[in-house]
Amino acid sequence: MWADKKSDTKFSPGPVASYKAKQTNDKVTVAVMAYDTEELAHTAFGKLDPNQYGVLPVLVIIQNDTDQALKLDHLEVDYTGVDGRHVEATPAADVQTLGAGAEHPRIGSGSPLPLPRRTHKGPLNTWEIEGRGFAAKMLPPHESANGFFYFQIEHRPGAKFFLTGIKEAATGKDFFFFEIPLDYHR
Repeated sequence: MWADKKSDTKFSPGPVASYKAKQTNDKVTVAVMAYDTEELAHTAFGKLDPNQYGVLPVLVIIQNDTDQALKLDHLEVDYTGVDGRHVEATPAADVQTLGAGAEHPRIGSGSPLPLPRRTHKGPLNTWEIEGRGFAAKMLPPHESANGFFYFQIEHRPGAKFFLTGIKEAATGKDFFFFEIPLDYHR
C-alpha cells in the first residue's frame, strides 16, 4: 500500500506549558510561537517555508483548564509590529492563492460564452497551509486546540500577538484579551 502524503508528515506542537510566550487569564492559557525561520517552518510545512513568500505563520495553542466549554468561533487575532502597525490574519484559504502568477488577459475568441479559465497554483497551495490552520470552533473543558494563523508581514523582534473573542459557551461571558510578545522560541 502507498502511504498517504498527509500521514507521512507528523506535526505535534507539544503542550502549552512547553512554550515561553504564553499568557493565562481565568484558567485559559494561550501560547504562541512565530515560525519565522526556515528550520521551524520545515517542522510544520515540510519543504515549504511560507516566510519566503511574505507570510508569517504563528502557531497558537489554547488550553482550557476551566470546567466550561469555550466558544472559539469568533476569534480575532492581530499581529502588532514594533512600529505599532496592526496586521490582521489572512485566512488560510486566501494564503494558498498568494504568490500565484497574475492571470493573463483574455483575448476575445468571438464566442459570447465564457470559457473556463485556468487557475494558477501558487507555491503556498499545499494541504499543510489550510490543514494546519487554526480551525477549532469549540474547546471542551480541560482540552487544548492548536493551529496556525497567517500574517502577511516579516517578523521583527518586539512584535506582539493579540487574541480576543474567547467566550464561555454556556454563558457567553468574554475572557479578557491576550497580549503576548513574540520574542521567544520554545
